[in-house]
Amino acid sequence: MALTGAALAAMALGLVLRDPTTMATGGALLVGLGIARLVTQLSVAGIRAAGFEMAWRGDERRVTVARGEEQELWAELRNRDARAARFSGLRATHSPALSVRLEPEAGEVAAGARLRVRVVVRAERVGRHAIHGLSLELEGAPGLFEVPLTFANPFGIDVLPGTARELLRSARGGRSRRTAVQGRPGAFAGDGDSLRELREHQPGDPFRRIAWKASARRAQLLVREYEREERDVVWVLVDASVELWAGEIGRAPLDVAIDEAATVVLRHLRRGDFVGLAVVGARTLAFIEPKTSPGHAVTLMNALSHVTGCLEAERSGLDEADVAARVLEHLRPLDARAAGNVRSHELDRIARRAERVIAARAPFRAVTVPAATRRERVLRSYLGAFGVGSPPRVEPDRPRTDAELARLLVRLGREKRHPSLIYLWSPAPDPETRPQIERALTTLPRRRFELRWMSVALDAGIAAGERPVERVVAATVTLRAQAAVKRGEQALRRLGLRREGARFAGRS
Repeated sequence: MALTGAALAAMALGLVLRDPTTMATGGALLVGLGIARLVTQLSVAGIRAAGFEMAWRGDERRVTVARGEEQELWAELRNRDARAARFSGLRATHSPALSVRLEPEAGEVAAGARLRVRVVVRAERVGRHAIHGLSLELEGAPGLFEVPLTFANPFGIDVLPGTARELLRSARGGRSRRTAVQGRPGAFAGDGDSLRELREHQPGDPFRRIAWKASARRAQLLVREYEREERDVVWVLVDASVELWAGEIGRAPLDVAIDEAATVVLRHLRRGDFVGLAVVGARTLAFIEPKTSPGHAVTLMNALSHVTGCLEAERSGLDEADVAARVLEHLRPLDARAAGNVRSHELDRIARRAERVIAARAPFRAVTVPAATRRERVLRSYLGAFGVGSPPRVEPDRPRTDAELARLLVRLGREKRHPSLIYLWSPAPDPETRPQIERALTTLPRRRFELRWMSVALDAGIAAGERPVERVVAATVTLRAQAAVKRGEQALRRLGLRREGARFAGRS
């Protein structure tokens, strides 16, 4: 750029001074720069044609990590040309929920050699995300210009809640536990491992429990009575309204709620309790019956991570045309032939070609995403299979979420395996903005179970910003959120409910 500016300035000066020599010097410099750029492009094209590429080391094309932890990956830059390839500005194209650091960011790949690149990934939000590839600036002879190159080679990052870190590192499985289906912790008679007493045989007692030696000594038929532990049936309810994704990635209200809910789930499963999960938005996004096992823990962690996303049409901020445009933009560097001669308004052609690419290149297994038409389902499934993601819808879910929460609480109260403890993650029930949920809590028969309201702070993800206007807006939103919390706490106290916070959720 500096040389181009100098050449143009020389020509302008020569024109003003009417000096042919100065004008010729500037023109010659411009011609030389044009030739140098052409030579650079030909040089880079030759290196690329000879086989300059990027590949991931190892056979795996996806990993599962916990939110907030760093994962180390390794990639390779391969140069099959007879000339060395110098590059600068090496960077990753990735999902916004990931932060990626590369080493080295500049260097040289010798002729016929490979260069290892260390890729350190930190996940800030649960869900399916991806590193879509690497891009760099490749220098060619004579070294005056750089040509950008992009390598589309997706690598999937499946992110679970932060408290699932121990679960990922431990072996899955283990002995099955004999526990009750409802009630409080405590010992009572039943099939178990500890002998409770010897008693007289009664009709219906199984023969395998007869104590033959003791019966012979006492001349009376006796049976062994064992004791088993009675465990809680715990339900974890998470309010996943789309507006709770608002705020800085990793600090939004729903980010915090998911981590806290995961902590409570693992805590009760370690105690041997039966734990169920319901994730609620404008409809019930997940309803998993209570069980107790290490495998069940994995099921609950996956549900908290994946059903809370915004790929579905009713939760997404993208309509079908927007999704198609995003699919086509992702498809072009990944498969030029599949994206060739396709315009953004040709939704049917985009969907057909995207469906073929999913099967061949996607790091994640394709999951059917609810939508109005099959074409839209394919397009949204493409985003999920490649970890592209979708922003949440701007319109809030609150009225419909409150109606669904009220219906679900009534349903749980009528379950045959009735709960003994329910945790509910949701903003405090401000009577001014959430009258529906307050009415439901008033009529709820709480004698059958204990309800603990885990209040979600609406201002958790608000960043103050640097500009004065941003700070004023952040302060205003924070004050309104705190006022709503105080009104909600007063409403909970009137209803006789217990409000919990992050401190409880973090205890082991």
